[in-house]
Amino acid sequence: MNIYVGNLSLETTEDELRKEFTEFGEVISVTIMNDKYIGSGQPRGYGYVEMASKSEGAVAIGNLKGGKMRDRVINIVEALPLSDKGRTVSRNIRSSRLNKKRERGDIVN
Repeated sequence: MNIYVGNLSLETTEDELRKEFTEFGEVISVTIMNDKYIGSGQPRGYGYVEMASKSEGAVAIGNLKGGKMRDRVINIVEALPLSDKGRTVSRNIRSSRLNKKRERGDIVN
């Protein structure tokens, strides 16, 4: 199970986050997001914790939701899986535009 953890202090480390979640089961990975892509490397204040099982993740979410880390109330929810809905939407937009052009007579067959 992949878990989103938000409203983290910018000083929070991956080891601290791992320690919080290890109490509830096996932690596979911890990633705190940062601005490495724009060059600053500044932490973004959120991250993801991957746990070995869905049941352990659910227990961790239940116990840590609304809790505090470094005097900040953290937000915790199950992370949604990535999907290719964006591709479907862009296809629908293209076909919608094409249909509008046909309605106006812009396209000649």
